[in-house]
Amino acid sequence: MKKLTNLEIEKRIEKLQEWDFYDDAIHTDFEFDNFKDCMSAMNRIAFECEALNHHPEWTNVYNTLDITLTTHDADGVTELDFKLAEAINKIVEVEEE
Repeated sequence: MKKLTNLEIEKRIEKLQEWDFYDDAIHTDFEFDNFKDCMSAMNRIAFECEALNHHPEWTNVYNTLDITLTTHDADGVTELDFKLAEAINKIVEVEEE
């Protein structure tokens, strides 16, 4: 997987709501109504991660979820990170309804 240039990342991230690019990774955080809803989203995201064989760095404290995506093998952000970020946004959008 090829590492994207900063320009490529900046163009892509404009279309990705609620994500930021810094420290050679893309980052977001979500706040849910409660712990159960947060864990439900994490479980659904985990299935997508396994399907893509790409796993986030993430932390959960009660109803918040912080996610960092980067491709360690490429030493930075790749197309795979954006694919997973888009899937995460769709999962969380469904969870919030």
